Amino acid sequence: MSILKKVLIGIVCIFALIGIATVGTFFAIKFGWTNTQGMVDSQSRFLQASTTPTWVSTPEWKTLAYATTVDAPAINKAASQTDISARLIVAQLVAEQLRLYNTDREVYKQVFEPLQILGVQSQFSWGVMGLKQDTAIAIEQNLVTSTSTWYLGKNFEHALDFKTADHDTERFNRLTDQHDHFYSYLYTGLYLKQIMTQWKNADFDISARPEILSTLYNIGFAHSQPNANPQSGGAAIDVGGATYSFGDLAAQFYYSNELLSEFPR
Repeated sequence: MSILKKVLIGIVCIFALIGIATVGTFFAIKFGWTNTQGMVDSQSRFLQASTTPTWVSTPEWKTLAYATTVDAPAINKAASQTDISARLIVAQLVAEQLRLYNTDREVYKQVFEPLQILGVQSQFSWGVMGLKQDTAIAIEQNLVTSTSTWYLGKNFEHALDFKTADHDTERFNRLTDQHDHFYSYLYTGLYLKQIMTQWKNADFDISARPEILSTLYNIGFAHSQPNANPQSGGAAIDVGGATYSFGDLAAQFYYSNELLSEFPR
């Protein structure tokens, strides 16, 4: 057999193998043989099994853990009034405060750490939960708008009634009170309940998905679009040399054993 003929046969064989591989790949995809578990699913199992996340060893967490325990009565009161897990509210607090502690390092070192207190924001975001003004207003409006996809029913319509005619000032004072953080937790509980309601009305129950609820807490109402495959994510937060998304960090706390006696799952 000539060299040219051998080369031609070799080329034909190569193309035949490519064809077989292509067809095989088509059927593998078609019948799901190549499916692998998504990042959300694998992370969720890891989070449920994890009891010692790396951020637990940081001084920021020690400060936050103490300050959160001090606020337990206000947190539990808000959880009771909104019928939301206190631990789920705290999960948002953990992610927001660890973000704040690590963003404003000088303030943390000079104020938050020595006094072992939570950071209360009063500029672009408000209070210990970092709520934006537009979000707070949306939470209030959703309570009284029966046509809203986030409407919770008549039992909640008066949950945030104002005592004065100056709603803007009263809202600001509610959420930025240095000594009483109850309203920050109440607004957060209502937000989480409104998101759960929206998704449940669309036949997607995410009430047992803290990573998704926390992601939606971080990115806001406008990005809450019920679907069958929600993804965990949100703002990047650096803690102890590692980077987490808001949703993942909140869920890591939720599934950990930290503060479990104070805020059970």
